[in-house]
Amino acid sequence: MNNAKITAQHLGRKAVVYLRQSSSRQVRENLESQRLQYALADRARALGWTEVEIIDSDLGISAAASGGRRPGFEQLVSQVALAEVGAIFSRELSRLSRNDKDWCQLLEVCQLFGTLIGDAEQVYDVNLLDDQLVLGIKGTLSVVELKVLHSRMRQGLLAKAQRGELFGRLAVGYVLGADGEVLKDPDERVQQAIALVFQKFRELWSVRQTWVWFHEHGVDLPVQVIDGSGRVRIEWKAPTRPFLQHLLQNPFYAGAYVYGRQARQTVWEDGRLLRKTRRVSSPEQCQVFIREHHAGYIDWESFEHHQRMIRRNSNRSQSQEGQRSVRAGQALLTGLLRCGVCGRRLFVAYQGADGSRPRYFCKAKTAPQGRCVSVGGIGLDQRVSEELLRVIAALGAEAGCRALERFAAPDPEHVALLRHHVEQLTYASQRAFEQYDQVDARNRLVAAELERRWNEKLAEREKARAALSRAERPAPTLSAADQHRLEELAANFERVWVHAQCPIEIKKKILRTAIEEIIVFPVEGTERLRFVIHWNGGVHTEFESAKAKLFLVRPTSGEALDIIRRMAERYGDDQIAAVLNCLGHRTGKGNPWSQQRVGDVRRSYAIAGRARGVPLEGILNLSQAARHCDIRPDVIRRLVAIGLLPMTQIVAHAPWEIRQADLEAPAIRTALEHLRRTGRLPVTAAAGGVTPNQKTLFSQNQEVGNERQSD
Repeated sequence: MNNAKITAQHLGRKAVVYLRQSSSRQVRENLESQRLQYALADRARALGWTEVEIIDSDLGISAAASGGRRPGFEQLVSQVALAEVGAIFSRELSRLSRNDKDWCQLLEVCQLFGTLIGDAEQVYDVNLLDDQLVLGIKGTLSVVELKVLHSRMRQGLLAKAQRGELFGRLAVGYVLGADGEVLKDPDERVQQAIALVFQKFRELWSVRQTWVWFHEHGVDLPVQVIDGSGRVRIEWKAPTRPFLQHLLQNPFYAGAYVYGRQARQTVWEDGRLLRKTRRVSSPEQCQVFIREHHAGYIDWESFEHHQRMIRRNSNRSQSQEGQRSVRAGQALLTGLLRCGVCGRRLFVAYQGADGSRPRYFCKAKTAPQGRCVSVGGIGLDQRVSEELLRVIAALGAEAGCRALERFAAPDPEHVALLRHHVEQLTYASQRAFEQYDQVDARNRLVAAELERRWNEKLAEREKARAALSRAERPAPTLSAADQHRLEELAANFERVWVHAQCPIEIKKKILRTAIEEIIVFPVEGTERLRFVIHWNGGVHTEFESAKAKLFLVRPTSGEALDIIRRMAERYGDDQIAAVLNCLGHRTGKGNPWSQQRVGDVRRSYAIAGRARGVPLEGILNLSQAARHCDIRPDVIRRLVAIGLLPMTQIVAHAPWEIRQADLEAPAIRTALEHLRRTGRLPVTAAAGGVTPNQKTLFSQNQEVGNERQSD
């Protein structure tokens, strides 16, 4: 096949066939497009090329500006720039590029190095004006085509979403009706399982505690699984924490339709365009938000309340909402206190020799004295507890009666869920029996397998029946004496509250149920604080209290503090801690020293320093000096011991400080040369010679040596 544009120079180079498809789905399904693109290698050979290279590493990568790196395209451009390519073949020019930047770059490089561009019909020479115009038009059309397709797709999706009819995979617990209406799953077991998740979260206040309850009670939840044919089916599994988190934070269960929760944006980073996705904080800020779109498992107010609880429980959340999840710390008011100066939540720190004395403080340092608010925890916890007991003590008897009733009765939701599980397994075992009963018993290859399946379903049913029996079993009946004792405790709630065995978690839950938050204001000009309790329901209570004296642990010893001051100028906290431990010093609490503890003491006493040491200019330690001279450390020790090499040390066990200039002194060089020549180190004084009244350590060896010289 002759073509006037193809010269011997072009045929002397190789031809490159470039393949690309925009997505992995196209790579899997659009196989005919791949065959047509690979067939371009035959077209290149028919045009006269003997060496044909196929670049297909960009299959499944978009050529749009935000599609990411295309290693195959980069390889193609680099080979053209090396004058190795005579022609580039692509099924369509849109395969080469979908943006102006890459297209103009490729055309410019091909024009400079005389490379042709060919598609399924034509061969173009970029150096010819007509071909250059045609390629420019086709490149522009390729870019416009991509933008038009994206625009049409986005507009179609958005229009369907605005009608509330765009669905990917429905949330578990929902199905689509025949007319496209969203309905709850007709399986009652699925409905009760989803409802049980929300109920337990309201009772336990925490996603983690909800997850723990489901695992401790062996309750499975429905999970969507995609089988090999791409269909979605329901399986019952023990829930994971991410699954529960997603279920509780999904507004679909509150009857709301939401589209566009993930906002996509294209940014320029590191010389290329990147497509990033961020999650929209609230459903109301999404592109489409339709409230009361379908029947929900909870109402919208409950959903918003659940989101506030989840945000409060997160330690990583930047929200300034008051409460936090209940934990086992001794501080009762953790997460309930708010600074009246700056509005931030107060944090808790545990002090004392045993770390059991809580103190609440504001991390902001806007006040002249440093912290906005700082208050001792023991006295404040006791005072707030007194206010709580004064308010709810009268309700203790009624609460005790309700607790007895709940203790005696089984959990109805749990029982209902297990009962539906038994019904489902009864149906499955009956169906397995019918399949087994219909097969010819003489066909043992089939009958044995069906019998095994039937036995498995029977075993699962019996296991579920046992669990149902345990759940339906009422609690052990209390004796009359025990009931009378509980009634007395309920009537005298204060005795229960102050009892040593009353769990701290129960106290915190009661406080968070009754109190929204507590605002702490410093009274100007006095050493007093004013507290405002915001009770749930809108009632406020105020009281004042003197500032509790800061509980101090046994201070750091003067010797240890002096060592820290002296060493902090040159050494890091890690080196100081090692020296203090070698000298037998301990912290105020009696603990060994560490880098963090040395740093805390430095900051408390305003001692300048650093966490880790830095090399001192012109100063070497023992090991550094040995490496500098290419000798063993014990030789350095000997030079110091005989007074030939000066050394300083701030305190015992501190690093040696040896000046590099002293290591390069003539006396040291002479001694080291003598050591390398004879294997022995000469014994000299610091000045370099032997004093008249000093006896050497090797006098016998020297006498023997003199006799040998005289002989």
